[in-house]
Amino acid sequence: MSEMIDAAVKALSAKLSGGFDGVAKFVIKGEGAIMLDGQGVRAGDEEADVTLTANAEVFRAILEGDMNPTMAFMTGKLSVDGSMGMAMKLGSVLG
Repeated sequence: MSEMIDAAVKALSAKLSGGFDGVAKFVIKGEGAIMLDGQGVRAGDEEADVTLTANAEVFRAILEGDMNPTMAFMTGKLSVDGSMGMAMKLGSVLG
């Protein structure tokens, strides 16, 4: 597992301390994938209700609050596959 995935799991765990109501996956191009669900946050690549894909730079900017997830999507820097409603719920938690 990459250092980026390790750091992202820790950062997302802090933001989603109570877990996530649904199953979401972040795919970080060239690094790996992170699963978010009712159990919390972990590295993994499983089926999800929504999959968000971005490069490491965009993902880091979203996590650090330097980039709004909705704007990242609108400008094509973040792709969403699956439940748009769940993606928006996740965006509100992160943003």
